[in-house]
Amino acid sequence: MVSLCALIVLAPLLVGVALAVKATSRGPAFFSQQRWGKDGQKIRVYKFRSMYTDRCDATGVAQTTEDDPRVTPLGRVLRKTSIDELPQLYNVLRGDMSLVGPRCHAIGMKAAGKLYEELVPGYHARHTVRPGITGLAQVRGFRGPTDTPSVSRARIAYDLQYIRSFSIWLDMQILALTVWTELRGGKGF
Repeated sequence: MVSLCALIVLAPLLVGVALAVKATSRGPAFFSQQRWGKDGQKIRVYKFRSMYTDRCDATGVAQTTEDDPRVTPLGRVLRKTSIDELPQLYNVLRGDMSLVGPRCHAIGMKAAGKLYEELVPGYHARHTVRPGITGLAQVRGFRGPTDTPSVSRARIAYDLQYIRSFSIWLDMQILALTVWTELRGGKGF
C-alpha cells in the first residue's frame, strides 16, 4: 500500500526524471537488471538509467565507483540523491521487494574481486527475506563499492543482523535514517 501511494504521489517527479534521462543521453529512461530475490529466486529490478548505454555493464558485476566514467552527468545527481532507485517502488508493489531489507545484488556480483558466495560463508542466508530498497547495512555506512573483504563481510553481517532482529520498529528506524541521510546530501555516487 505504501509503495502504491508513493508511486501516485511521486508520479510527477518520476515522469520528469524519465523525460530528463531521455533528453540528456541516448537510450531508454529505465534500466533493468536481474538480481537475487527472496529464496534465491531471480527478479528483475528497475531503476532510472544513470549510465551511458554503450558503457554500462548490464550484468551489474562491475560495481560503480566514485567518478565512474560510465555515469552520465544527470546520472551522478540521480545516484547521489538515490532518485535512480525510485522505480523500485514498482518492484515493491509487485511483491518482488520490500521497502526495507538486504539490498539485492546482481547475480554474479563480485566483492573484493571474488564472488560474494566465495568470499562470505553463508552469503545466501540473506536471501531468506525479500530484498529492500534500503537496509540496515546502508544506514550503518556500508553503501557503495565493496572493494575489500572486510567491507564486503561487514555489509553481509548487517544484512544477517537485520534478518535476525526484524521488527516493524526497526524498519521504521531504517526508513527514517534513510530519508534523513538523503535529505542531508546522500552518499551515493
